Amino acid sequence: MQLWHLARNPIESWANVHYEELIVAGPSMLGHFVVVSDPAAIRRVFVENSANYEKDPLQMRVLRSGAPEGSGEGLLSASGDAWKRTRRTLSPLFTPRRVGAFAQIMKIKSEARVEAWLKRRPGAIVEVDREMIRVTLDILSSTLFSDALDDDRPGFEREMMKLLDSIGRIDPLDVLNAPAWLPRLNRTRAKASRQWFAATSDRLIAQRTAEMARAPDRTPDDLLTALLRASDPETGVGLTQGEVAANLFTFIAAGHETTARALGWTLHLLSHAPEWQARVRDEALNAPDDPADWLDAMPATRAVFDEAMRLFPPVAHMSRMALEPDRLGDVAVPAKSVIIVAPWLLHRHKRLWKQPGAFMPERFMPGARETIDRFAYLPFGAGPRVCIGATFAMQEAVVALACIFRRVRLSPVRGVEPRPVLRITLRPEDRIPVHIHPV
Repeated sequence: MQLWHLARNPIESWANVHYEELIVAGPSMLGHFVVVSDPAAIRRVFVENSANYEKDPLQMRVLRSGAPEGSGEGLLSASGDAWKRTRRTLSPLFTPRRVGAFAQIMKIKSEARVEAWLKRRPGAIVEVDREMIRVTLDILSSTLFSDALDDDRPGFEREMMKLLDSIGRIDPLDVLNAPAWLPRLNRTRAKASRQWFAATSDRLIAQRTAEMARAPDRTPDDLLTALLRASDPETGVGLTQGEVAANLFTFIAAGHETTARALGWTLHLLSHAPEWQARVRDEALNAPDDPADWLDAMPATRAVFDEAMRLFPPVAHMSRMALEPDRLGDVAVPAKSVIIVAPWLLHRHKRLWKQPGAFMPERFMPGARETIDRFAYLPFGAGPRVCIGATFAMQEAVVALACIFRRVRLSPVRGVEPRPVLRITLRPEDRIPVHIHPV
């Protein structure tokens, strides 16, 4: 039964005790597990004793399964010294100044998507989960590739969705640590998509490398160029072509996909909350001219997105393996234990949140958000492996929401309640349809 839940939808494996107790530990058919929702214990795992807790083998097998064929290690799947070197190399790509420079592109792409909605009849149904995938892909194409994907945008979207869907499913053979030569059905189905992405990455890298050699002063100043020019500040060594390709996939899987899913859930929740739509609209209509300033100037919009990520965290499950024995509070942790920190549980825990199942953005408004324990809310993780692109994602989300609610309001489609399923990200099982109305 446990294997069936893991393969079908891991968030359905949690019992009432996991929402009521801060630490639940014990043996299972898969080894010793410790499910941790205690903020102090999470701080120990992710910060105070992080060297003792590395990504567990199952998680690494799942993450590595989607990498382009022939690529190196990306930031998500690298470990040890290789991860430290990659993190040092990539950090300068996501400074607040550099992220702010992309705000205008985010605004243009978001406005274009809303303009397309307004060509439909008032009250038309829009599948906002798909629409958010498209707008974040538009933004990604511009900020990462300077729109070099425009000739085959539909093909890129189609193949990436196939790949992300396949690698997000936990195969029972991976859970059982079966030999790598045994075929995994979902991975076999994604083989063509992995090959397609590998070929596309190689083509884009080769084209950009040639541009940089031919006319360095006219090379697009996007994330691909930054990746190719990046070097470890300690050693001066840059990334190999395989590592560039792996990190392109990381930016797409951990950036575009997570933000798109979080925005889709945000619009679903707002379709049921007209009062919060009005607050977002009011902020959007009075926003500063420069969209790079919107993240700081729009607290209600940010609070709405934060609360959506509390209820529907894009990364709903994280796990580590204890290298040596430890203690988390009063609980002994044997070596080789798997530590599970599940934001899906943490963010809905009855001992940490008032009305945990309710959509209440006021939790994250100034004055209230400061009372939330740093380790009770983990939409971007914590510690050394905290999401490198968190500021990019928050800016992108606030800009997109502002552009949407300046022009439209949303209402729910009666009788539809999307069911969340966990793959790599938390996504709807089907679609998230809403009615759109011009304002």
